[in-house]
Amino acid sequence: MTSPSLTLAPAPMDPAGLPRHVPVAAQTRDGVTESVHYGSVIATAADGSTLLSAGDPQTPFYPRSALKPLQAVAMVRAGLDLPEELLALAAASHSGAAAHRNGALRILELHGLGPADLENSTDLPYGVREREAWLRAGGQATQLAQNCSGKHAAMAATCVINGWSVWGYLDPAHPLQQLVAGTVVELTGETPHRTSTDGCGTPLFALTLGGMARAFGKLAAASASGGSAEAAVAGAMRRHPAMVAGEDRDVTALMRLVPGLLAKDGFEGVQLVGLPDGRAVAVKISDGGDRARMPVTVRLLAALDVDPAPLARLAATPVLGGGRPVGLLQVTDFLGFPDSSHFPDDR
Repeated sequence: MTSPSLTLAPAPMDPAGLPRHVPVAAQTRDGVTESVHYGSVIATAADGSTLLSAGDPQTPFYPRSALKPLQAVAMVRAGLDLPEELLALAAASHSGAAAHRNGALRILELHGLGPADLENSTDLPYGVREREAWLRAGGQATQLAQNCSGKHAAMAATCVINGWSVWGYLDPAHPLQQLVAGTVVELTGETPHRTSTDGCGTPLFALTLGGMARAFGKLAAASASGGSAEAAVAGAMRRHPAMVAGEDRDVTALMRLVPGLLAKDGFEGVQLVGLPDGRAVAVKISDGGDRARMPVTVRLLAALDVDPAPLARLAATPVLGGGRPVGLLQVTDFLGFPDSSHFPDDR
């Protein structure tokens, strides 16, 4: 009898090589701490210098969909010219509502393209209500329904505008992706520490929280009167926040509640925010969960003197027991923790 083959588990990771995150949020239930979320944060000034930080903000991470506004800047620089609501969709992780799916299709049709030209992965709509309605109507996973379809439609359109091959537009060697990579380096002030592939198939760059915050500060502070690609993307996102995310999404709510604020989330617990004066914040929740991302972001904004009162419903989440509140998910005093640059090497 032939012995079955065994798949060996990978060796455990060395704790010394893990990011030095700190506790940033905790959930309590009737006076007992039930869960703790660790993470790292940074707030930067208009000149890119650090105002506040906690955890390990200089360890490279993958910004995931928070890169989309930077990718959109590259496409506008390459000649992409869309109505504002469609440009916002090009920088979106949308919920998959009809407006989002139809918008992505419109980008394609404006440039003589169709859904078959998309190279992103297929998926159901990301939003809960949108997904449920889609499934009730008999919908299946498609590329248009996938949350990155606006970006991919815009990428294919940018290729048509420049006479580049649409086929293979996700190849890192493709002129479009080379342009995106150069734009990311310029806006973040960093050379990517590593490269990978995002869930939708797009090239992905490992950067620091500080680099991403600097980029969002530049976008948010870009003057509309200057006619720059940064100003075009930021203006479209601000004026059409529901196209950037969706009606039930916290990123949409945040941009509506704070005039001039620019926000984009990313999978694995990532949040970026830029303010009109060029300051910015960047958040990474270490466990990749989503629920601590916005409360931590609101706490950072309050530390930058953004009025927290309108953001109260985003700052903490009630914990229910039998339908009644019995606890709370809220932030820790994470700004009282030093960042890892202050820790001794042998700790």
